[in-house]
Amino acid sequence: MNILMAILGAVSQGLLWAIMALGVYITFKILNFADMTCDGSFALGGCVSAVFIVSFGWNPYLSLLAAFIAGGIAGGVTGLLHTKLKIPAILSGILTMISLYSINLRIAGQANTPINTRTQGIDTIVTLITNLLPEEIRKNANTTTFVTMAIGVVFVAVCIGILYWFFGTEMGSAVRATGSNEAMIRALGVNTDRMKIIGLVLGNALVGLSGALVAQSQKVADVGMGQGTIVIGLASIVIGEVFLGKKLNFAAKLIFTVLGSILYRIVVAVVLQLGLKSSDLKMLTAIIVAIALSVPVLSKKHVD
Repeated sequence: MNILMAILGAVSQGLLWAIMALGVYITFKILNFADMTCDGSFALGGCVSAVFIVSFGWNPYLSLLAAFIAGGIAGGVTGLLHTKLKIPAILSGILTMISLYSINLRIAGQANTPINTRTQGIDTIVTLITNLLPEEIRKNANTTTFVTMAIGVVFVAVCIGILYWFFGTEMGSAVRATGSNEAMIRALGVNTDRMKIIGLVLGNALVGLSGALVAQSQKVADVGMGQGTIVIGLASIVIGEVFLGKKLNFAAKLIFTVLGSILYRIVVAVVLQLGLKSSDLKMLTAIIVAIALSVPVLSKKHVD
């Protein structure tokens, strides 16, 4: 029973983190840009949302919009560093990520910002929706998990729908072409620098939104909550592609990235229930990614 509830909790968290994975998918797979910004923009989204709710009394939904914009600004900074100052892609992301740690501390004013819904009388999107339910349902210990899961499904569905539409437009197609063959698309007269900035803004905006959702779900925002985000995002993408399917259309790739995020969280939850220490999670993540990446190579050798 404990494992079942842990899996349900993992699914709900996997859906919220899946939005981050979609952001990483845009920068890493579509734009072909090794962006390290997301480690900082994830925490930025969480800190912005928490501070706006706790300190300024903002509506939780409006705080999500603020987190989305803040993440996009962070991605834009990385894009400008790379395109205008000609700093290498990975170094541009690292510079922004390092800067965001100090910025997040400035925003939060402390290492973490708790969102005490009971003692402070503050609402998150989870509590707002939970309060709409009948009292007998609210008393159920698992209600919060199912509400979080429902929120994740709605946000993921909306994000996938918008991304599918956007990357079917002329601008979205130009972003995809920039990642696939920059020289060719530049020869056609497209400003590839602008396309890179747009892709980085959109990707990190989704990462910031995910950070805000996770912070509201866990009722705390921490300046270090984004540490290892890029690896988790890559793990979700790799699991989705390797274990669930690779030769897919664009919409299916987005969906399978989400499924990869959920599967990753389930694996982590089950392993923790079996006795693994939480301090070993980063090692587990590295092992999962390594295994997923080695599957195609091992399969090819087996066939040969």
